[in-house]
Amino acid sequence: MSATSHLISGFSGKFHRRFGQWPIIVQAPGRVNLIGEHTDYNDGFVLPAAIGFRTLVGTAPRMDHQLVVQSENFSERAEFDLKELPVAPRHHWSDYVVGVTQQFQKQTDQLAGMNLLIQGDVPQGAGLSSSASIEVAVFRALSELSGAKFDGVQTATLCQRAENDFVGARCGIMDQFVAVHGRKDHAVLLDCRSLGHRLLPIPARVRFVVCNTMVRHALAGGEYNQRRAECEEGARLFGQRIPGVKALRDVSLAALEKYDSNLPEIVRRRCRHVVNENLRVMRAADAFEKSDLELVGRLMADSHASLRDDFEVSCRELDVMVDLARDIEGVYGARMTGGGFGGCTVNLVREDKVADFQRQVGAEYEQRTGNVAEIYVSAAADGASRIA
Repeated sequence: MSATSHLISGFSGKFHRRFGQWPIIVQAPGRVNLIGEHTDYNDGFVLPAAIGFRTLVGTAPRMDHQLVVQSENFSERAEFDLKELPVAPRHHWSDYVVGVTQQFQKQTDQLAGMNLLIQGDVPQGAGLSSSASIEVAVFRALSELSGAKFDGVQTATLCQRAENDFVGARCGIMDQFVAVHGRKDHAVLLDCRSLGHRLLPIPARVRFVVCNTMVRHALAGGEYNQRRAECEEGARLFGQRIPGVKALRDVSLAALEKYDSNLPEIVRRRCRHVVNENLRVMRAADAFEKSDLELVGRLMADSHASLRDDFEVSCRELDVMVDLARDIEGVYGARMTGGGFGGCTVNLVREDKVADFQRQVGAEYEQRTGNVAEIYVSAAADGASRIA
């Protein structure tokens, strides 16, 4: 029996012991964003990939109207009446389940009582989108159990809405979209306005090495939402001067250079990051198609500098991790990934140098910061699916 088959068999057994039923099992992955940070909620471009860390959800029907959810990660159970779901979040892991269930119920009346078991290995609070992994997995489980059909864009959009409207994090569409549309050995170039996307091949010799600084951040907190508000203010000010500007996606580099002196200093720097980051994403997409990993690496370095200096979402630990990676043989590129204020860096590393990278970065990071990093290795993975 393969490791994956053993995992699924064990998970199915846990469900049966808890609920006395055999479940439908679905999975949805976490993601790493290779380049294109804080561009998604500005209607811009991003270049993420699904990773081989995921949330499993098992589900089976009940004869009543109860939604009973057991989290293996938190060793907790939560119960809700589907006819009277909470109207406000509890700031609890179950908020993601409730928010998704509410959105699902708005689309169909096919949802009846159910048992859910949730187990995941996507690191939490690390910028690898454990929240979207849970949301998409739960949504897919509800779809499988009820028989209601939703396409990939609908699934991603409704899961994003759950996080925006119920959980209270003003995330863009990227996380949920790649959790649905990820493809093994490919990154996803996503236009966050049109939701058009294109799959880009990742060279077989490359691995994603994700370094968790073990410094925590909360995307639902004020800093993330403040950056988003600053970007919206920038778009509003540009819109007063340039017809048709609805988001920073619509601001060209020429327009930025022409009008940036009229912007408040903080807003100007936020806009400068987003406009240039969109350009970096498109250049990186072309570079991946040509297997030009050296250019990808330079663009990743520029992205990190911009996030550190203009968008101000990096921190000392992230900067140290990136600096350490750049000096190691076999590293094509390194940058912070995710919302910032801690979390992870993403590194493109030649497969035969991954073990050396882990040893060197782990030891030197601990020496310089006193923190013990967690380091994860993955190739690009598939998006959400039902598991036979």
